[in-house]
Amino acid sequence: MDKRKVIVTGAGGQLGRDLVSLLNEEEYETFGLTRSELDFSKREEVDRIVSLLKPDIIIHSGAYTKVDQAESEPDVAHQVNGDGAGYIAAAAERIGAKLVYVSSDYVFDGSASQPIPESAATHPINVYGASKRKGEEQSQALCSRCFIVRTSWVYGIHGANFVKTMLNLARQGKPLSVVQDQVGSPTFTRDLAACMLGLMDTERYGIYHVSNSGFCSWYEFAQAIFEEAGLEVELAPVSSDQFVRPARRPAYSVLGHEALREHGFPEMRHWRDGLKEFVRMGSAIKQLQ
Repeated sequence: MDKRKVIVTGAGGQLGRDLVSLLNEEEYETFGLTRSELDFSKREEVDRIVSLLKPDIIIHSGAYTKVDQAESEPDVAHQVNGDGAGYIAAAAERIGAKLVYVSSDYVFDGSASQPIPESAATHPINVYGASKRKGEEQSQALCSRCFIVRTSWVYGIHGANFVKTMLNLARQGKPLSVVQDQVGSPTFTRDLAACMLGLMDTERYGIYHVSNSGFCSWYEFAQAIFEEAGLEVELAPVSSDQFVRPARRPAYSVLGHEALREHGFPEMRHWRDGLKEFVRMGSAIKQLQ
């Protein structure tokens, strides 16, 4: 039996790199394409490469992710995250490929007080969230075999993220302040990638919320990071009003996992367990360098 072919967009990113690694372990024929290898904001380029490679599955993890910068360049964010997703979806549909589109908790406005179900109405409060919602709509409208995977507070071994930032700042010995009035579910890229591979092997299309279980504030997340790393840090909680950024953030973006449960997929492990593994892996990688 021939290996199934999978294209991963955004293969240079923290999730993309873990997806490519996991797909190779599972013996798919994997084409991990970075932005320089596939600029998916250009329809002709998408059509050419998808027609050439003829994948069975496209995992569209590539995105414009500069949340604050998007406020000052909304056209770019919508072109990349919205129109680009449409080009990918249309190309997938043309060759009968499945599509997995990676979306965000930022499609919600943060007004919820209970874990948000997949059926909840979206209402983005920043440009990035609106551009990701546009990508969801384009993906579902143009590809009949489509999975939308919304996730939150992503971190991994590769690339820049909150966990690495906190560890780097802690090692400088300076006191730190972190917001305590934004609540969500930190998600380890390896757990996210593994769940996505399980989804794409099925025909159970639709919207899925995929994040590690449990929730915390950014302040509590920082506390946990330092505990797991064995670091003593002077850490103070602050409100979002004291840490103003160009893009508003949802105050509450804990994602409910109803679709995973309904379709018989395993429960995502607790965010703290993912963090423990991340810290262990990071220590092991340092020792090898």
